[in-house]
Amino acid sequence: MSTEGPHPAASRAVTAVQTADWRRRVFGLYASVRRLAATDPATAHDHWVSCRDDLFASHPASPLLEADRAGFTGLPVVAYDPEWRYEVPIIPATEPRRMEVETGTDGTVPFELLGTVRVPLAGTLDVWRLGSYGGGLFVPVKDALAGRPGGTYGGGRYLIDTVKGADLGIDASDGEATLVLDFNFAYNPSCAYDPAWACPLAQAGNTLATEIPVGERYARP
Repeated sequence: MSTEGPHPAASRAVTAVQTADWRRRVFGLYASVRRLAATDPATAHDHWVSCRDDLFASHPASPLLEADRAGFTGLPVVAYDPEWRYEVPIIPATEPRRMEVETGTDGTVPFELLGTVRVPLAGTLDVWRLGSYGGGLFVPVKDALAGRPGGTYGGGRYLIDTVKGADLGIDASDGEATLVLDFNFAYNPSCAYDPAWACPLAQAGNTLATEIPVGERYARP
């Protein structure tokens, strides 16, 4: 009998279950964030920060490398600023546009341009729809602090990724689709912490010339 460790198929099953549990917890976290944010966005943000720190520190599917967990004391997230929370309508795209992103882990992922949203005093951001099984909305953002020392992740951050549960508020009840964009909740993709991940990153239509001083910053472990 082999004593070299679990069968590869068993290891894959464990990893898949751990990843599914991570996503389940993230979905639950954002559900509680939306409930709290209805009356107190700052408290919701504190809750989000605390829960993500716990997940990154202790969950087996954490994107932190094993070597980086020992000294981990929390993600670098700026204190809440209500000036960076908006509810904005989606302006429908007038022409179809598509991008395909090679993620490595999930193969080539297609996205279709749904429209844009206008960010006051900052510009516009493209709103993408995942064009494969399950659909979903995706809004990344890359700001003027990207790649700068003490700034934000060079590849940009995520604001909305409903496939992963990151949803701050969506409404289409009155015939107009609107999104809650709260830049305080902008977070780094997994590839910022583990190079084994290949993530969809912000393209030209999701790049702002303005500095976004809130949300998760980036400091290499």
